[in-house]
Parts: sequence; C-alpha cells; structure tokens
Amino acid sequence: MTSIVIGVFFWLLIMIFHNEIAFIFSSSKVVLEEVNKLSLLLAFTILLNSIQPVLSGVAVGSGWQSCVAYINLSCYYLIGLPLGFLMGWKFHQGVMGIWAGMIFGGTAIQTLILGIITIRCDWEKEAGKASMHVSKWAEEAKKEVA
Repeated sequence: MTSIVIGVFFWLLIMIFHNEIAFIFSSSKVVLEEVNKLSLLLAFTILLNSIQPVLSGVAVGSGWQSCVAYINLSCYYLIGLPLGFLMGWKFHQGVMGIWAGMIFGGTAIQTLILGIITIRCDWEKEAGKASMHVSKWAEEAKKEVA
C-alpha cells in the first residue's frame, strides 16, 4: 500500500505540473515542449514502477523465481519490445512509441499478471510452508551446535 500511495502521489504531481516540470532541467522552448509531450508516459512509468517491483519481490520472496523470470521475459521480450519497435518505427512515434510499447506492453502486463498471482495466492498456506521451513532449519541448526 505504501508503494501505491507513493506512486499515485508522484503520478498526480506529474499530471498536475506537466507543463512546469521541464523547468527543473531547462528553460528552452524545445525542451519544454518535448517534456510536456512525454510527461504522461513519465507519470505512468512512475506509477507502474512503484507497484511492479513490490509484486515482483513478493513473488520472488515466495519462492516463485522461475515463474517471475518467465513472466518478465515474456512481457518484455515477447510483448513490450516488439510493441515498442512497432510503435516507434512502423507507426513513426519515435521515442514516445518505444517507451509506450515497453511500459504498456511490458511493465503494465507484468504488473497485471503478478498482481493476479499475488491476489489469488493462498497466503495462509504459504505462511504454513514458511513456518515449516523455519522449524526444519532451526532443528538442523540445533543438531550442528550439539
């Protein structure tokens, strides 16, 4: 929840101040216009990148490393990269197309899949497994000490 709140806060900040945010870096009219065009993507990138790493960490911490690896590879290399390539070059969107393809094709889909997996998980069962492992390791540690 903390990560979502932080992500939404910065998403709102960028959405509200999208015209002024470029003044942090430059006063050039060209830079201001480009940053203004890309600010929507920046806002969604920050929002998704505040949620996705947490969900990924939960999945890896739960022992689903291989599942996360397959999801990551699939989302970025089978969906995000081709979509970014198509939007960037085929549809002549340039940087905006590449970035949007990677964010909405890669990060958003990965976040959605990891969110569904996390929500559907039986956390009581997972807590039981973790408790069993801790008890087993504690017994082994006692044997080694004795």
